Amino acid sequence: MYLGIDLGTSGVKAMLIDDGQRVVGSASSGDVGTARLHPGWSEQDPADWIRASEEAVAGLRAAHPAEFSAVRGIGLSGHMHGATLLDADDAVLRPCIMWNDTRSHREAAALDADPRFRRITGNIVFPGFTAPKLAWVRNNEPDVFARVRRVLLPKDYLRLWLTGEHLSEMSDSAGTSWLDTGARKWSAELLAATGLEERQMPGLVEGTEAAGILRAELAARWGLGEGVVVAGGAGDNAASACGMGTVREGTAFVSLGTSGVLFAANASYLPNPESAVHAFCHALPGTWHQMGVILSATDALNWHSRVTGASAADLAAELGGTLKAPSGVTFLPYLSGERTPHNDAAIRGAFLGLGHESGRAALTQAVLEGVSFAIRDSLEALKSAGTTLSRVTAIGGGSRSRYWLKSIATALSLPVDLPADGDFGAAFGAARLGLIAATGVNPTDVLTAPATAETVEPEAALAAAYEDAYQRYRRLYPAIRAAY
Repeated sequence: MYLGIDLGTSGVKAMLIDDGQRVVGSASSGDVGTARLHPGWSEQDPADWIRASEEAVAGLRAAHPAEFSAVRGIGLSGHMHGATLLDADDAVLRPCIMWNDTRSHREAAALDADPRFRRITGNIVFPGFTAPKLAWVRNNEPDVFARVRRVLLPKDYLRLWLTGEHLSEMSDSAGTSWLDTGARKWSAELLAATGLEERQMPGLVEGTEAAGILRAELAARWGLGEGVVVAGGAGDNAASACGMGTVREGTAFVSLGTSGVLFAANASYLPNPESAVHAFCHALPGTWHQMGVILSATDALNWHSRVTGASAADLAAELGGTLKAPSGVTFLPYLSGERTPHNDAAIRGAFLGLGHESGRAALTQAVLEGVSFAIRDSLEALKSAGTTLSRVTAIGGGSRSRYWLKSIATALSLPVDLPADGDFGAAFGAARLGLIAATGVNPTDVLTAPATAETVEPEAALAAAYEDAYQRYRRLYPAIRAAY
C-alpha cells in the first residue's frame, strides 16, 4: 500500500492506493485557515498543516485500518512557492508567506531586473515565488531574516515532520527563483543575490527518489512497520501531472481549480521567460514542463457566487447545457493580479460592456468566458515558447461544469478530454511517486494516463464569435492597466 498526502491551500487530502494503483480510499481534513492581514497578503500557520495532515491520515486509518497498516511508501504534494522559515532548532519563525501573496512585487521586480535570474532559472521572478518573499523579509523583518537557518517549501515542512530530513525535489524547487532549472541544482549565485547561502536550502532529490524514512515515533503511532519510504514527491501541478500520466512530450492538461493551469510535459528544457510561461523541472529525472498560470479560475466563479448570493452550481446551471455566443459583456478575472502572460500583481478584475439588459446569467457567462480566455492567453504563451498542443485533458473542480468545458474547448480550438471516473489529482500522483520510490519500479510503467470517458469538442459554429470576443478581451488589459 502507498499513501499520498496533498497539502492544498484550504486543507489536506490523504489517499491510499494498492500495488495495482487502485484507489483504496481517501480522506480530507478540515479547513486550513488563511490570514489576510493587509491587501495582497496571504499567510498560513505551518502548525495547521500538520494538524490537518494528522486529521486526514486518521480518517483514512479509521476507514481502512488493515490496508493502511500495510503502507510501504509515502508521497508528498503541496502548494508551491511558500516561504516557510525555520531557525537553528527548526522552529517556525513567522507564518508562511503563501503562493498567492503579492506583497513582494517590488522585490520581485528588482530581482527580475537582474538578468541572471531569467538566464539561470528560465523564468520571470514572479511576486508569488519564494526568492522575492525572502527579499521582502530581509527588507521589512530584518530580525526574522537574521535568524533564518533553513527555508522550506510547504510540502517539505511536512517532510521534516514525517522524517526529520531537510530535503526537497526539483519540481517544487524550480518555483523558488533559486534553482538552475536546466542543471537541476541550486544556484549559489542567485541565493547570494538574496542574502542566502546553499546551506540554508534543503538538499535536492528527484521526485521519484527516496527522500527520508518515516520517523519511528510516527510509524508506531500510525501502526506501520519500519522503513516506510517517503518519496521526493512534487509540487501540486507536477503531482497532478503524475496522477494524470502527463509526463510524455506533447501531453497536456488544463486544471480548473482555485487557480487555473495549462500544463504541458516536455522532454527537454524549453525556457521562454518573456512569455511569462513557467519552465520548471518535472517530477521525473530528465524531464521538464511548461505551465501557463492564471491566479483566479474557480476562485472567480466563487467570488461571483459570494457577490450574488447564489451557489456556483446554481449560477452555472442557469446557463443551461448549450454553449452561447459571447454577449458583449467581458470579464477580466484578475481578482488577485495575474501571472501568465502579464506578470502583473497590481492589476485587478473588471466587468466591461454592461447594459440595462445585463442580468445575472450574462455576468455568469462572462465570468466563465473570461477564465476561458485567460487560459487561451496561456495557450498562446506556450506556443511562443515552442510547444504545440493537439488536445488537453480537464481536471479540477471547475471541470464538472459541462458549459465551462465547452467554453474552454471553443476558446482554445482544442478537444478537451474527460478522464474516466476516478480521482487522478495531486494526492493520487503523490501516492504513485511513493510507490515508485518504495519499489524502484520504472516510473513510466506507473505514470500512465487514465482512459478517456468523453471528449468535448469545440463548437465550430461559435468559433468566429469566440475569436472576436477573445480579441476584445486581449485589447482590454492594456486599457485598464493604464488606469492603474
